[in-house]
Order: sequence, then structure tokens, then C-alpha cells
Amino acid sequence: MPAREILLLGNPMLRQQCTPVRKTQTDATRSIIEDLRDTLAQFRLQRGFGRGIAAPQIGSSQKVIFIDYEYTGPLINPKIIKKSRKKFHLWDDCFSFPDILAHVQRNYSIEVEFLDEQGKRKKLRARGALAELLQHEIDHLNGILAIDRAIDSKHIVLRSEYEKLSHKTPMAL
Repeated sequence: MPAREILLLGNPMLRQQCTPVRKTQTDATRSIIEDLRDTLAQFRLQRGFGRGIAAPQIGSSQKVIFIDYEYTGPLINPKIIKKSRKKFHLWDDCFSFPDILAHVQRNYSIEVEFLDEQGKRKKLRARGALAELLQHEIDHLNGILAIDRAIDSKHIVLRSEYEKLSHKTPMAL
């Protein structure tokens, strides 16, 4: 399948709640998964970064994400069922606003329940970067963007400014 256009910040589709996938083994579900995989691969090739993508970012309102980082594949109807008390802070970015970073707080470890492509229920335990990525992508399915999770309005910056400042005063941000 060809890569799809990624919806950008301001598109109302990014703010909508997604609907659960009822049947995993349909042409429509397979098509969404292939489009997510191919769009992620193309974005990574063009921009040099990217580990996951959610269906709303390509205009689909289905609860599907595709991850290619420590775990590779689709997660259908993913739901966080456990979260650690321990949290950490990071500068988060997004395909839908690739030139903006938001300083967010995420749970250090989580457990996610989801369906695979065959409709089998699975669980994935994740910590650190993978946990952060899964929280980011699952937020997309609920109409929540990384900028909504910013610690405050002072913690949303342009990537170019962050890169300039981080070389001079790493603690300033």
C-alpha cells in the first residue's frame, strides 16, 4: 500500500475519539495496518525519526496503532491496564506537528492489552521509551495530543529553538 498523508495539527480528525475495531481479519483492517506501516516507514525515511503512528494521523477513526520500536507490529484496540507510579519527563514530538516539542510527564512502565492481526488478545509490558511511545500513540486514539500533556504552556517549543538552546544551556529548557 502507498504511504498516506499525515494529518497535521489543527485537523479536527486528530481530536476525535476513535471507535473500536470489531473484526480484525477484514480487508479494511488489513488496509489500515498496511497504510500505517508504510506511512511510518516513509516518514522515517524522509525525516530520519519515527517509531510509531496512530490511525487518526492518516485519517482513520479506528483504534489501531503501529509500532516499530522494540516491538514491531499493530496493536488493535489497545488499552493501558496498568501504570507505574514512577514517572519521567521528556521532550515529546509528533508526526502531526514535527517541528514542535512538548515537555511531558509519562508513566515509566505500563501494561497494554490489545488484539493482534489474528484477533488474539495479547498483553505487552513496556518501560522507558517504549512505554512513553505507547502512551503517546494510545492518546491519539482518544483525541489527545502531546501538546495537551505539556507540563505548562512554557514547555512547548519549536524544534529548531530547542536544538539551538540545548547546545548552549541544556538545563534552560
